[in-house]
Amino acid sequence: MDRHHLHIVTVNVDENGKRLNRDFLYRRSDRIRRELEQKYGLHPAERKNQRLDNPLRKVAASAGDVKKQVGNTVKALNGQYRFQTMGEYRALLSLYNMTVEEARGNVRGREYHGLVYSVTDDKGNKVGNPFKSSLFGKSAGYEAVQKKFVRSKSEIKDRKLADMTKRTVLSVLQGTYDKDKFVSQLKEKGIDTVLRYTEEGRIYGATFIDHRTGCVLNGSRMGKELSANALQEHFTLPYAGQPPIPLSIPVDAADKAHGQTAYDSEDISGGMGLLTPEGPAVDAEEEAFIRAMKRKKKKKRKGLGM
Repeated sequence: MDRHHLHIVTVNVDENGKRLNRDFLYRRSDRIRRELEQKYGLHPAERKNQRLDNPLRKVAASAGDVKKQVGNTVKALNGQYRFQTMGEYRALLSLYNMTVEEARGNVRGREYHGLVYSVTDDKGNKVGNPFKSSLFGKSAGYEAVQKKFVRSKSEIKDRKLADMTKRTVLSVLQGTYDKDKFVSQLKEKGIDTVLRYTEEGRIYGATFIDHRTGCVLNGSRMGKELSANALQEHFTLPYAGQPPIPLSIPVDAADKAHGQTAYDSEDISGGMGLLTPEGPAVDAEEEAFIRAMKRKKKKKRKGLGM
């Protein structure tokens, strides 16, 4: 990440050595800073929601100084997001072409726990040499991350941060059976989705990164309806990817004039695909009921004709 910036240094005396007025110093200096930013086209220094602006970029091995890229990104993510497990932490890192693994061993009779960070390509394959967490300071190490899990769990529970994410994900899920559309619509709302697949292409893990709240949440943590199995079933239903079935059947004006209904016209029912075996949501009992209704109406018309 580029971190080019300017420091403005001031003194407390004027050119004659006389002490300057320090009343409302912060307000005055802040006003001057804003004027300089506007005059020279600098980026404003006010704190914004960095998660939504998402200034972080994916680590690129080809850009050089990979160690610095990894270190800066890891520190920024650890400061901005909440995650409760190594899996959730790994899902967050994957958005920026990184992954992390636990390293355990025994050094001079003492058990050792550490973390190793690696750069990946867009497909998740490791690229280059891994980096020990000690290269990036204590905040990126095993103990610090474990403490982060505990703090995150407490904050998410006490502030009910998962509720907002769950409402948004369920709302989008109920509106589509198309997986790609589901992911893209969530992204538009500030939520990234990380899905993990088996070799057969089945979803076995789902994690949602909500940039609005800074929370990384496994789907199963928010409810069974958002677990990997539930999502797999939702996106592989027979009507997945198809538009919702209309709730009403339009009747042409000519049919109205003759007093016809949807049950009377085989052309209408066949065209809609709702009242015939070709319809995606019709079962055997419904077909039998429809045929019985047609026979009943035919008998009634014959009786009136006699």
